[in-house]
Amino acid sequence: MSRFRNAVLTVALLAVAGLATAQSPKYPGVGRPATPKEVAKWDIDVRPDFKGLPAGSGSVAKGQDVWEGKCAHCHGVFGESGEVFSPLIGGTTAEDVKTGRVANLNRSDYPGRTTIMKVATVSTLWDYINRAMPWTSPKSLTTEEVYAVTAFLLNLGNVVPDDFVLSDKNIADVQNRMPNRNGMTTQHAMWPGREFGGVKKPDTDNKICLKDCTPEPKVASFLPDFARNAHGNLAEQNRLVGQQHGVDTTKPEAKAGMPAVAAPAAAAAPAKPENAEAKAAIALLNKYSCTACHGVDKKVVGPGFNEVAKKHAGKADYLAGKIKAGGSGVWGPIPMPAQSLPEADAKKIAEWISKGASK
Repeated sequence: MSRFRNAVLTVALLAVAGLATAQSPKYPGVGRPATPKEVAKWDIDVRPDFKGLPAGSGSVAKGQDVWEGKCAHCHGVFGESGEVFSPLIGGTTAEDVKTGRVANLNRSDYPGRTTIMKVATVSTLWDYINRAMPWTSPKSLTTEEVYAVTAFLLNLGNVVPDDFVLSDKNIADVQNRMPNRNGMTTQHAMWPGREFGGVKKPDTDNKICLKDCTPEPKVASFLPDFARNAHGNLAEQNRLVGQQHGVDTTKPEAKAGMPAVAAPAAAAAPAKPENAEAKAAIALLNKYSCTACHGVDKKVVGPGFNEVAKKHAGKADYLAGKIKAGGSGVWGPIPMPAQSLPEADAKKIAEWISKGASK
């Protein structure tokens, strides 16, 4: 019996030892060190000195094809559209490419600031496109497509010629033609040490004075609960991604120290039964990022699903086809790209819309 107990104890000690090796040595009992493979999946940033840039290349011509299929519906055919996001291209000149300073940035009467006017490093463009685009499917572009789209954008900004092929071998030469390459400073102690010609001392020298402080403000007015939802639920009018999600205005405002509670239902109104079909359809809309451009009952970038339902009531097959194929010109100038969701899911969404797109 004692031999059996010793064997069990030995197994238990080995198990504990194995667990200990899997835990973080720096923070005992919390997780474990990431493996090199796991780190590699996250370590995708590309720095101004191009450390982290993968080997590869992509042509302007290839970039135009990718752009028209995956980017133009938000940014315009020439990167000039401001309907969904701020324009990417415009405001730079051949002289800016020579000097590395965008002259229009000094004009107070210039109507807007495009991305190509402001960005100083080509690595910033490459890195952002690689990690965040397309809007509805980030990190889905191949390395060749990222090089190609970056080349196409630079071509639109007259930084590289029409037949240019951008690669890890020549990207440093392209950096020397960025219109605002000399418009960025590193004299702010935000870079690590002096790595990019920066400084260790910050460019500000703020000190806490702790005197003549402004008294605590007193709120003299407030928005009554009945007016909070006057323009619809703000939470349903904002994209599910990004910083601003919108407050749920179907609930009263939370008082200090108290959580928000649901607005009381009218006494005479019976409880609304759960709509399983709507719940399933809305879950699919969220899964495939349809709600990035459409609200259920409000327009975001494209029309609300209720509006589509009124126009195409009972046309489930037609709607399923439009979801898969995309299109333009029906609801405005911004095209909807073709969607790659499974046929069965497209039909479920289309059925729900064709029946009125109820919640």
